[in-house]
Amino acid sequence: MSTTKLAFVTQFPIDSNRPLGGVEAVSVNLVHSLSAYSDLKIDVVTLCSSITEAMIETWGKVKIHRLPKPVGSELVNAIGKSKKLIEAYIQQLRPDLIHAHDTYGIMTQDIDVPKVFTVHGFIYGDTLFSSGKCKWLRSKIWEKIEKGSWAKQPNIISISPYVRERVSPVSDAIIYDIDNPISDAFFNLTRDEIKGRIFTSAVICPRKNTLQLVKAVKLLVDESVNVELRIAGSVGDDQYMQEMLAFIKDNNLDKHVTILGRITTTEVMQELIHASIYALASLEENSPMGIEEAMAVGIPVVTSNRCGMPYMVKNGETGYLVNPFDAKDIANKLKRILDDSELKKSMAKKSTELALDLYHSESVARRTYAVYQELLLVAESSPC
Repeated sequence: MSTTKLAFVTQFPIDSNRPLGGVEAVSVNLVHSLSAYSDLKIDVVTLCSSITEAMIETWGKVKIHRLPKPVGSELVNAIGKSKKLIEAYIQQLRPDLIHAHDTYGIMTQDIDVPKVFTVHGFIYGDTLFSSGKCKWLRSKIWEKIEKGSWAKQPNIISISPYVRERVSPVSDAIIYDIDNPISDAFFNLTRDEIKGRIFTSAVICPRKNTLQLVKAVKLLVDESVNVELRIAGSVGDDQYMQEMLAFIKDNNLDKHVTILGRITTTEVMQELIHASIYALASLEENSPMGIEEAMAVGIPVVTSNRCGMPYMVKNGETGYLVNPFDAKDIANKLKRILDDSELKKSMAKKSTELALDLYHSESVARRTYAVYQELLLVAESSPC
């Protein structure tokens, strides 16, 4: 059996137990499962802002190549310094196949090697909810860059029907539908529910809309519902965080809202073990890892009725879809689950069954490996 040299180009955390964001978590889970294939030699290539010189480390059978991340605008560097750095390094590695993720797809699009690009998000959409000046202009520039990259890609992995809907009108790429993988450990947890506990995990910023969950909790407290919202995630917008803290203080919610900060994967598991509900009121998402993880554990999900989230949660069966701008709607759906133990059990069972089929890392790795084999077969049969 011949060995395939795979360049897996992506965001990859320094500590695999503390991924920052969904792309890093996906990369850890997928690389781990792909490393079980004996005919794959995997080189992870990633940019790292905390180093000044290139370094190589081993992670099991995998080599991780960390390159110093250029200083400056992410937008400019994606088509400039970062792109040149990644291109030059991959040319030295001489891989048989490239699997790029997120903005790294833009950086690898011109390398003449069989490749596939996983689209995780739409930066141009996210930018509209970001802080800083000229959001609309930056969004338009990102849109041109992203859609231009999709048009150049020969093969794309879509993590959600929502992604396919946006990509297919502007790209002739072959699109493969493969969900994001989560750690197998989430499927093996034993729940020890603390009634009334709601858990959310997301960067605290306007796009994630965390404050709306806090407002929903306030409405539940006003109805004398026993409830606690536990918020995990780093602060992505200081002003938004201060606004949320002020709301908590002004409404005497200190005993009902706990801010955990950024936590490890192990700590996320502990939170899910005790949670009654997982909630996410984001305004722009493709396929949130937090929803996948909660479903694997068997926790009903209350989430937004927009973007990729309606493709994940079956309304009334595995959770509820809500209007993310309507705190009352969110509160009503949370209360409906908290008040009905039989509904909660039914939702838990269906959630786990669905997650096992879609998100188990071995299943995702198997489908991804099949894509690799197909691309290599096409490359071998193509004339020089």
